[in-house]
Amino acid sequence: MVDALRAAPLRWREAVIERIAIDTPRVVSVFLPSLGAHQAGQHVDVRLTAPDGYQAQRSYSIASAPGAPGIELAIERLDDGEVSPWFHDVAQRGDAIELRGPIGGHFIWDRDDGGPLLLVGGGSGIVPLMSIARHRAIVAPATPALLVYSSRTWDDIVYRDELIDMQRRDAAFGLVLTTTREPRRRAGDLDRRVDGDLLRERLALWGQAPRHVYVCGSNAFVESVTSSLVHAGMPAARIRAERYGGAGA
Repeated sequence: MVDALRAAPLRWREAVIERIAIDTPRVVSVFLPSLGAHQAGQHVDVRLTAPDGYQAQRSYSIASAPGAPGIELAIERLDDGEVSPWFHDVAQRGDAIELRGPIGGHFIWDRDDGGPLLLVGGGSGIVPLMSIARHRAIVAPATPALLVYSSRTWDDIVYRDELIDMQRRDAAFGLVLTTTREPRRRAGDLDRRVDGDLLRERLALWGQAPRHVYVCGSNAFVESVTSSLVHAGMPAARIRAERYGGAGA
């Protein structure tokens, strides 16, 4: 019985798109019915099947908090991709796709894990971190958290308005937005790449010792950030990393 329950999330199920919203010029949010309980930081597999039977499959992190009425996937357009252009150019409300999940037991956080939390994201790597941030705001708003988020430009910042509002309303939530291809727009933000110096400076200003660190972004971004943190003295056991194949910040 236990084995059957463990296997159940991994079967493919049909899901009908409820809504598609444009987040940035390169990212859309796709809203789908819930597949059942998920944990903050998990992902799903998406499978598309062409009329000739050809199938393409990709993994996408869940942005919505556990307990939300459905799941939200933020999908970055990859110009040479097989799946993401369909969501940007073809998909509409009412279209059916196949999903499998939720999946993942390493890059997750819940209230019992405690904090402080350091979240570091690059580009669309914000997505699982957004699920963690949203979940924390609901179940553990007193837990200190700092999000350092790198994007190319101001307009490329996924969930920008929601994050800024979260920072405004939540004294325990710190936010640093940094852009790499244009000047910063807000006091306290930056216009440089995330490196060891930036992380050391921001951690010193924050004044907290992170108990858990979550890093998500492109392969190069994750490698750079995790190496910088370890070099700065962060115990590797505290760091959880997730990588994706999209463009880096």
